[in-house]
Amino acid sequence: MEVVALQLVIAHQTGSLEALAYLAVASQAPILLLGIFGGVVADRVNRKKLMMATQGLLMVIAVSLAALSAIDRLSVNLILALSAAHGIILAFNMPAWQVLTPRLVPREELTKAITLNGVQFNLARVLGPATAGVLMGLYGPTPLFMINAATFVGVLVALAGTPDSPAPPRNGVPWWEQIREAMGFLFLRRGPLAVFIAMVLMAALAAPLIRMLPLFVIDVYGLQPGDADKGTGWLLAALGVGAVAGGLILRYVPPWYPKHHFIPLSLMGAGLVISLFSIITSLWGGLLVMVMVGIFWLWGFNQAWAAMQDLVPDAMRGRVMALSNVASFGAMALGTLASGYAGEQLKALLDAAAATQLAVGTPSALLMLAGLVMLIWRTPEIDGLRPGDPGYAPRRSLMAGITASGHRPRR
Repeated sequence: MEVVALQLVIAHQTGSLEALAYLAVASQAPILLLGIFGGVVADRVNRKKLMMATQGLLMVIAVSLAALSAIDRLSVNLILALSAAHGIILAFNMPAWQVLTPRLVPREELTKAITLNGVQFNLARVLGPATAGVLMGLYGPTPLFMINAATFVGVLVALAGTPDSPAPPRNGVPWWEQIREAMGFLFLRRGPLAVFIAMVLMAALAAPLIRMLPLFVIDVYGLQPGDADKGTGWLLAALGVGAVAGGLILRYVPPWYPKHHFIPLSLMGAGLVISLFSIITSLWGGLLVMVMVGIFWLWGFNQAWAAMQDLVPDAMRGRVMALSNVASFGAMALGTLASGYAGEQLKALLDAAAATQLAVGTPSALLMLAGLVMLIWRTPEIDGLRPGDPGYAPRRSLMAGITASGHRPRR
């Protein structure tokens, strides 16, 4: 609800794709700059205490947004400043969250737990934006910010009930050596590197859709502000419905179907359906396609993060996941900024609808191409395979990439 409210406030006050891109940069650039240090901290302090402290600070920001909105003092500059503060805190909060799940569930259940977490998150994405769009149209942004601030009480109570999560034993290694160790794990091993690249591509080339959505609804569908708020909320809810469906569908994916096939297939599918969404000019058509976007959205992000959690040892989990956060959120910010800038420049040459469609559709076409390439030139090391292992085939046909026929059990 908070994210939708901020995007809609910016869209109404400025009517600018660039301004929405600045909001993305303000909230995500701090993670790009500080996320690595957040990972080091998460590997050196009590993770539960770190989460409690950062969630408390995030609650302060949520209360500030609600108060400023209530007295009609929520300017664009204040939104950007508070979003930047939010990003700074998230740089330390996210690694602590990400090391929690692997400590609560057995390793063989980790992928299922991460999938369940993704389903839970996207259930919130169904309810939050749809409710936000309706409330925004009726009462403005203040109730959204108030509800968001109040929910932090529940978050803090839930965190207080989790088991203690002390830091791994210290071995006296300086923090810069710990960062270099994590970077070596990511960039010098084929499996982690391939997953890392998939994360970055998905973040950079799929995220512009979400950030540009409020103006997409206005420019392409031609809706007036009140109806546009509701339309944006329903589209985000449709994305969440698709993501929940995608999480449920995963249980029917055969256990032998490997991640080094599924991840690039998801990227290619996400690029295809977002490209399709960008050329549809009716809200109802957009809602139907957005459900499909949600399915591939969950598959692309969820399976990549699950694969990285499977590959990384617990002793460096905070740092590796922080590096992944840095790259992913930085890619989201840069991808959205580039798309927003390109869209504004295109408006000088084309009508607003066509420019906005191109700003959303061009990155997704690149994502589709990247997924296609990764599906043909595969990286079996994502699943821990090595040369000589059964099923190790770095390059085969596209059809073999889709069907994973080389991994199908033989009867």
